[in-house]
Amino acid sequence: MHPAKSVILFTVSSGLGFGMMILLGLGIGPVDAIWGPLTGLAALGLSGIGLLSSTFHLGNPQRFLKAFTQWRSSWLSREGVVSVILMALFFAYVVLWYMSGAPMRILGIFCAALALAAVICTSMIYGQIKAVPRWSTPYTVAMFIGYALTGGILAVSLAMTLSGTSAPILLAMVMIATSAAAYAYRRRAMAITLAGAGSSPETATGLGKQGTVRLLESPHSQPNYLMKEMVFRVGRKHAEKLALIAVILGLFAPLFLFIVSRDAAGFGALGIALALIMHFGGALVSRWLFFAEAEHVVGLYYGQR
Repeated sequence: MHPAKSVILFTVSSGLGFGMMILLGLGIGPVDAIWGPLTGLAALGLSGIGLLSSTFHLGNPQRFLKAFTQWRSSWLSREGVVSVILMALFFAYVVLWYMSGAPMRILGIFCAALALAAVICTSMIYGQIKAVPRWSTPYTVAMFIGYALTGGILAVSLAMTLSGTSAPILLAMVMIATSAAAYAYRRRAMAITLAGAGSSPETATGLGKQGTVRLLESPHSQPNYLMKEMVFRVGRKHAEKLALIAVILGLFAPLFLFIVSRDAAGFGALGIALALIMHFGGALVSRWLFFAEAEHVVGLYYGQR
């Protein structure tokens, strides 16, 4: 699949913002009336940037409101509806937190549930596509949640460190679990191919009983929309290098830096800030591979096996 920059930025940025909302809504993060609301505003900003960037991938961005009308059948529409409701309620949560000096727990828990639902909706936009076997697996949902919570933990921990408190060691345990979920997708996805899923030119054309099907000549003389969006090829060695970068930068290195830097003393804030930057960069690379390595069955009509 073609890795569109706007969609990559959307899924990574909004996922980070939603992950922060989940944690802040559950009462994990800075608790004072200054750093808490500021961290909440940062979460809203990241989510807003991500959602705004997604409109650039629409065929007619000026008609983006129509994307909210198909919530009964479309995960994209459900994500939009949930995200708008979430951001409105979370903004109220932040304002009330600042005005009262303490977060409203019931509203926070409700916002955390909505944020988790928004991440699931985002993941299901891709997880529902059976024509892409690598996406059509529960590991896709686990990967999106894993990256969202990992980034969220780093972001709220940075805010805690800057406010003069230490991030609890329990967050390191959660990071290990969320990083493992994200890494599990990578390991599982590598084993899922079109052939492994039972798709081939023979099944695509229905001519398997006649023998091996091969491409006599290209179906089109010029690149078309399907070839641009759904038949993207990335070299195996190139993908392996990028995958190594994504795993180290996005998961393992930030986890190590978080464990050694979570205490407010010393270079704690600098270490966690570096971990967050590395994670965001690794998440961008990982999300690029998520699209670039995905094989759509339409590629079988263009000689892809």
